[in-house]
Formats: sequence, C-alpha cells, structure tokens
Amino acid sequence: MRTFTEVWNAAVRDHPDNTFLVFRGDDGRVTEWNYRDFDAIVARVAGTLVASGVEPGSTIHLALRNSPAFIALWLAAARIDATMVPVDPASAARDIANQVSRVRPVVGVCATTRSDVYRAGADASIPVVFDLTEDATDVSDGSPLLGDAVPSAAPTPDRTLAIMFTSGTTSTPKGVVLTQACYANVAQRMAEASTLQAGHRWYVTLPLFHANAQYYCFAPAIHVGASVALTQSFSASKWVDVAAELNVTHASLFAAPIRMILARNDSHRTLRLTHVWFAQSLGAEHYDDFATLVGTRPRQLYGMTETVAIVCCDSAEKPTHDVIGLPIPGREVRIDAEDGQPGQLSVRGTPGVDLFAGYLDDEATTNKSFRTEGDETWFATGDLVRSDDGVLRFVGRVDDVIKVAGENVSLTEVEAAVAQAPGVLEAAVVAKDDPIRDTVPVAYVVPKDAAHAPELCDLDQWATKNLAPAARPRAWHIIAELPRTSVGKVRRFRIAE
Repeated sequence: MRTFTEVWNAAVRDHPDNTFLVFRGDDGRVTEWNYRDFDAIVARVAGTLVASGVEPGSTIHLALRNSPAFIALWLAAARIDATMVPVDPASAARDIANQVSRVRPVVGVCATTRSDVYRAGADASIPVVFDLTEDATDVSDGSPLLGDAVPSAAPTPDRTLAIMFTSGTTSTPKGVVLTQACYANVAQRMAEASTLQAGHRWYVTLPLFHANAQYYCFAPAIHVGASVALTQSFSASKWVDVAAELNVTHASLFAAPIRMILARNDSHRTLRLTHVWFAQSLGAEHYDDFATLVGTRPRQLYGMTETVAIVCCDSAEKPTHDVIGLPIPGREVRIDAEDGQPGQLSVRGTPGVDLFAGYLDDEATTNKSFRTEGDETWFATGDLVRSDDGVLRFVGRVDDVIKVAGENVSLTEVEAAVAQAPGVLEAAVVAKDDPIRDTVPVAYVVPKDAAHAPELCDLDQWATKNLAPAARPRAWHIIAELPRTSVGKVRRFRIAE
C-alpha cells in the first residue's frame, strides 16, 4: 500500500513543471505555483512545524478558509508524519474548545480576523498558534510559516493523517479518523472515476476542511499531476465567470450550491466543462438548467467522509438527475431491503484503507458502524437507497424517510421537488406528528424574492399537481433562510428553532 506522502513526492518527481495550484483571492488576485515550487514551500512549512514542537503523531488544528496555507499545512503534515485536524473556520469558541480538548494539538492555525474567537476557544491549551491572512502572502518569503526546509519522512500507510469532524446535520459531529493509506486510496480511485488527466484542472469553491474538496478534487489531481483552481470563498453570482477566468475543466458541488448558482448567476456566458460531480438530490428542471450552464451533463455520486472514495456514481452515457448509479470498480455493496422497498446501504471494505479507520474516542459507535462477517468487514452507511435492476437511487438518511398513513415518503426527494416550485429559492421539509396519518411532511420555504414571496395557497395547489398525496406538505412556512452547514447541507434538526 502507498502513503499519501509517497503520492505527493511522486507527483513532484514526475510533474515538477506542471501547474499545481491556481489561487484566486476575494480581491481578484490570482497566484500560481507548479509542483516543484509548491513542494519547496511545503518543506519550509514542515520545518516551521518541527521547530514548533510537532513530532510524528502530533496533531495540527486548522481553522482556515480556502487558502494556499491550508494546502501547504496539509502536505507538510503528511511530510513529517503528523495529523491535521481541519475544522470550520467559522467555529464558535465553544466548538473550538471541544475540538481542542479531543485532539490536543501541538500547533493551532487560524485567521487573523478570527484570532480572538479562536484563542478564546483554545484557552491557552495549544502551545503555538499562528495567525494568518489566508492569502498568498502566507506562503511567501517573510511569512511566519516558512522556516528551514526539512526532508520528507517515510510514514507507514496506517499512520493517521487527518481527523475530520462530520457536518453535524443530524447529531453531534463525530471525528472521522483517516490514514495515509486512505488518502492514497482516494487519490487513485477518484482519478480513475473522473478519468482525470494531467492537463485537467479542478475548480474548488467548496470549503477545504470538508471531504469533498480534499477527496474528490485535490487528491486525484495530485495523483495524476493535474492542477486545482482554488477560490478563497464561494460566490454563486460569480461562479460561472470565475470558472471561465481560471480555465477549469472539472467541478464538484452539492445540490444546494447548484441551486444558488442557478438563482443568482449574473453571467451571460455558458461553460464547456469536461466533467462535473454533484451530490444530493436535484430536481429534473434544475439539473437540465445546470447542465446547459456548464456544458456537460453532471454525474451524481454517492460517498461519505467515512467511505473515503465514493461508493457509486452515474456512469451512464447519458446521466440523469436522480441516479447515483452503479458501484465503482472495486466496491461491493449490500442493501438491507425487502419487497422492493428502500434499504440501508452497506459497503464492504478495509478500515484504514478504503474505509475510515474509526471514530475518534468513540469505540462504541465505531463497533456499531462496522460489522465483521468471516474475513469481510461491512460499513453501515445509515443511508437509504433504492435499487432498480442494480442501478441505485438515493432516498435519504434512515431518519429522513417517514411513514405517512403507511406509505414511505423521502423528505430529501420532497425537498428537491419543492425547490422547483414557482417563486421558491430553496426548501427544507421536516416530519411532524399527526394523529391520523402518524407523521406528515411540513415545508419551510425560502423565496427567490423576499418582497414577493409565493402565496401559501399557490404552493399548496402546486403540490397537489406535482406530488403524490402522501408526499404533499400539510403546512407551509415562509422563512428568510435555512440553517445550513458550511457546505450547504440543511440542518433539519434546527428548523423548528
């Protein structure tokens, strides 16, 4: 088995002059580095970490927006056999305190603009903290991150490279432990799944602390010597123009940002991308509109932080809006279902290689998630899928499917439909107890134009025409915004608040 350190070193050796990173700051400035030059930066950042007390096995806590420093710190951690803990840079002091108490970092890194909040949460528990500007100067001469270069270590595949906290859409965030082998595995698998080549360029606008940007974009790019165009933040109105400016060929997004791009796009141009991944349900209308905008039919994928590489994707000649497709080569799945009903998806794999190694400080949840049968290990995803002759369709989390008068209703599917109703920007659908039907769906809608929100009676009439009786929301609420994670996932458990 390879390590991610070896994957990066091979890319530098084989593609030294290839562009690696193109960074566009919020101010519009663009800076580029090839593999050779960025490796020199990584070596110097690694030297600073070592001088700050980081040893093999030490943790580095990162609370940074998208920036060259984030990438350099990630690769530097791999270089010296340390562990990075990337977290939401907008974390509250209480969240930071919880994270720090669990991972006990030797070094912390935050933005200068949020230093007060970060240090309040860290409460002097981190020996060394770096405050950064989150732009290209962080990896330029004179930066406190750049010390004397140190040589690359040779970590073993089972060494922990990262601990990523889940988004917490339905529960308290869990710490997902990921090894060097996990990152090497995802680099190869995702490069193959997207038929990535050295001349391609990923477009990364989602936050780097999340698995999507690391797993599906950066790691496979490194594997083949391709480049990544990284923006400091996500802008729905500028997404198309910036994609054209940076000459990107590949992109990966969730359904929610796609809907935002469609609603707020100010560009009059269309793109000609080679490949686009998307996750979570899109309605047919939104799918077709976005396909026209990017110049290719997006392919839906299914994966989790815990599965490392994706489990399946729509690899059909003409992909569609509602199919997550077939398992990718090397993946074996099982669906616990009866009589054609949706069932929970389980994935066979090896913890610490093509599945996560376990949950941080949570042996009980780890043991509950993995099931050993002979010499096979299966991971229970907690997600429901439906199989149509082997082709999989995503239904939702186990607790996203409710019984309405005996009929199964996927809240995820209802949300995707309601988001296409006239005057609606986005929607969330939650379950409410009902004395007659057991439970019923209730919709919370964000209007496209707050000054001219759709009438509730019109939404009700739309649902009558477009949704099955059991799936029709029994109540409608107009709200200003949905509570979301940093990558756009709806926190349904906070809707009632």
